[in-house]
Parts: sequence; structure tokens; C-alpha cells
Amino acid sequence: MILCFLDALKNQPFWAVGLFLLGFLSFFKTCIALLRWVYVSFLRPRKNLKKYGAWALVTGPTDGIGKAFAFELAREGLNLVLVGRNVDKLDDISREIRLKNAKIETKTVVVDFSGDLSEGVKKIGEAIEALDVGILINNVGVSYPYARYFHEVDDELLKNLIKVNVEGTTKVTQVVLPGMIGRKRGAIINIGSGAATVIPSDPLYAVYAASKAYIDQFSKCLHLEYRSKGIDVQCQVPLYVATKMASIKRSSFFVPSSNGYARAALRCIGYEPRCTPYWPHSLIWNLIYLLPEFAVDAYRFKFCLGVRKRGQLKDSRKNQ
Repeated sequence: MILCFLDALKNQPFWAVGLFLLGFLSFFKTCIALLRWVYVSFLRPRKNLKKYGAWALVTGPTDGIGKAFAFELAREGLNLVLVGRNVDKLDDISREIRLKNAKIETKTVVVDFSGDLSEGVKKIGEAIEALDVGILINNVGVSYPYARYFHEVDDELLKNLIKVNVEGTTKVTQVVLPGMIGRKRGAIINIGSGAATVIPSDPLYAVYAASKAYIDQFSKCLHLEYRSKGIDVQCQVPLYVATKMASIKRSSFFVPSSNGYARAALRCIGYEPRCTPYWPHSLIWNLIYLLPEFAVDAYRFKFCLGVRKRGQLKDSRKNQ
């Protein structure tokens, strides 16, 4: 049958054979991509995270994704350095982790990422000096209270977006990285956002999206710089997760809880330099890439205008 088909192709004009080959190659590429997605999402074995080192450092661990990461890493048998600004919340989460994981050690470091970062980074360096920190989770970040035009972003919010999201991640990486280089092993996980990498643009969240685009490029460059030194650098790109920061209270199939996201995230550590760990998110990602960019932009802009309107209404009620 195949021979008959090939004979039939011989009788076709050159342009028809060329179109057939292009179609076949496109179909073959799609099949390979689909098989790879199934393998990565469901079949690929997770790496032994303890091979990176005995300790993991998590920024922003008192709520949301950061808190979920801390508990999942402790479940994997890793000791934890917890870095946040609220000493009471840090103590509470540290105590809770040790109650559930008796053999786990924890250390807390109080750092206000919107404050004096030089002093904060110095404290982190002193805390980890004698520790085998093998995993760094750069999770700390801030976003807009709700969607707004760029000219409506006040100076305080603008400063925090850049200082926490960009400078904070950069400085913490800078202080943790030398130890990993010396031990020739480590994993750095930077939490990005679909607003910067999946969605073509994110109107009314311009500075937040731009700060996360920095995280994406920063991670990719470090991946290339340090993979030969045994250090895996990865930007994880979640879409919506049910957290306080996202203003979403209930999880669903396409919006995981922070615990659901963290479990998926740990399976991806040590692989691609950029990934979206929660597999339903990857379905949305692929769908977005199939749609015309102007259509996605128009929908996103309309959606964000609705978020802005609801946020302004909420503010006006508070001020009454």
C-alpha cells in the first residue's frame, strides 16, 4: 500500500509533493510534541531533591505558593531557611513544619524586601554561611492590588514592584549562588508569571508583567551560565493559582490550590529552564499560542478593565 502511495506521488507535480511533505512534517512534529507533553506531564520521573543539598531556602514562605513550597520541601526531607518580613508568621510556620516533620531543622531570617535590602541580604548570607543550601526558591513578590493604568500606579507601589520582584530576587540569588558553585551542585527556582511569558501582553499590569519578564530572562541566562557547574536554574511560570495575591479563594481544575501547584512544581525541578508545572495550565498555554495575538490582547484588555472597575468600586466603598 505504501509503495502504491509513493508511486502515486511520483506522478504528481513538484509543488504538490512539496506541500505533502510539509504537511507530513508538520503532522509529525505535532505528534512528537504531544508525546513529549504526555511524558513530561505524567510519566517523567521526579529528581531526588536531596542530591542538591541538605537545606532549601524559601523567600515569602508565610503564605500562598511559598508556604506550600516550604511544606512540600520539608516532606521531601529538606531542612529549611525561611525568609520573610513578619517574624511572628515565620515563627508560626517554622513551628508548624517541625510538628509535622520531626526530623526537619528550620531557620528563620527576617527580611523586608521592600526595605533595606543590603542589610537583609547580609543577614541571609550570615544565616547560610555554614549550611549546605542546595535549593533556592525565589518566591517573594508583589503585584497590583487590582488592574490600573500605568499613570495610576503610585510611587510606593512602583518602588515595591521593582525592588521586591526584581532587586529582591537578584540579590538573594547573588548571595546564595557562590556556595552552590563551590559545591558544584544546586537548583535555583524563580517564580515567574504567565503575565510575562504566556499571555502576549498584560495591560493594566504593565510594571508587574515587566518585572516578571525580567525574572524569565534572568533565569534563562543563569541557566546557560551555570549548567556546566552543576547548577539547575529554572523559571516556573504559573497561571492563576488560588492565593491571596491573586485574589482567588477557591481552587478549580484550571486554578489549583497553592499546595496542588507546589506538588506539581517539585516534579519539574532540574529539567527545563522555563516550565509551567501544573499540567492544565500548559493546556491553556498551548491554546493561547494557537490564537491570534490581537484577539488574546483584546480579550485580556477587556478582562483587566473589568478587574479595574471592580477594584475601584471596592475602594470607593472603603472610603465612604
